[in-house]
Amino acid sequence: MAFARRHHGDSRRLAVRRRRPAVKAAGVQVERWEAEPLLDHLRETVVEADAGEPAVAIGSINLDHLHHFGEGRIELQNEPEESGVDWIMLADGAPIAGHASRVTSLEWPRLTGADLLPDILALAEEQGLTVGFLGGTPSSHENLRPVLATRYPDLPPAKFWSPEREVIDSFEGSEALAEEIRLAGVDVLNVALGKPRQEIWIHDYGDATGARLLLAFGASADFLAGQVSRAPEWVRGAGLEWFYRLLQEPQRLAKRYLVQGPPAWAKWRRARRVR
Repeated sequence: MAFARRHHGDSRRLAVRRRRPAVKAAGVQVERWEAEPLLDHLRETVVEADAGEPAVAIGSINLDHLHHFGEGRIELQNEPEESGVDWIMLADGAPIAGHASRVTSLEWPRLTGADLLPDILALAEEQGLTVGFLGGTPSSHENLRPVLATRYPDLPPAKFWSPEREVIDSFEGSEALAEEIRLAGVDVLNVALGKPRQEIWIHDYGDATGARLLLAFGASADFLAGQVSRAPEWVRGAGLEWFYRLLQEPQRLAKRYLVQGPPAWAKWRRARRVR
């Protein structure tokens, strides 16, 4: 069964947003946002959106993203009229923000999923939106439940899904999962399936979930639940969060940071401002 797509006409908000400063390399485009203007934009597009407007998806771009996506690899074209999902790509990693600053002569803030998720949950609580979490383990979800209840007492009860990888990689399985999420009435869906699986799943099935906002935020929910500890603020400020995480999980992250990272950085060094 094919999902029925929402009709997506021209959007004034979409046109205004696309005049924001942006840089692009290897098919990956990153927009310049600060936290408060972004939250205001989400309040409009998620809470006050017209029925015909596409859902918003947010991706946080670091060198790992550059490894998986772009020209010659997985193409993630932002075509909301076709997919029903409009991507906002943010500068997550320090190398991404730093080079964007050099290219544009503008201060380019880092906005990570771990930093944004608490504010987005507060927005959901304020507006009475239902939040869903797709991905992660049942134990991490159990750890997250009391955190949500304590920090966001007026947030509607969150929904959780921990599907097997075979389900996510299957068209039939993902189709059924998206329908289940739609029937649950989820407004904001955090998708934590790891790159590039989470971005591909949002692109292919995000519209079918009925969610107005989809977050490709990886381990941000694990940080919130206390499953994984974040680097101290001074380490993050120095752009060394990758090294802190490497020390925490050397077996899992050594290849990402030490083997895949340098070629991805070389790609991003070719980034130019979008005009």
